[in-house]
Amino acid sequence: MERTVVRCADGHVFTATSFPMQQAERLGPGRLVRCPRCARLRNAVPVGAQKR
Repeated sequence: MERTVVRCADGHVFTATSFPMQQAERLGPGRLVRCPRCARLRNAVPVGAQKR
């Protein structure tokens, strides 16, 4: 499994075991994942991705 460094909407940086990048209904680079710091489902983006 590939690990990806991601940042949640609250700014917490963590690694996600699988970060699905190929979904039919995706709207940009973000995904809903459970943040281990705040224990909530948050929109997370890879750390390398930039907002435009």
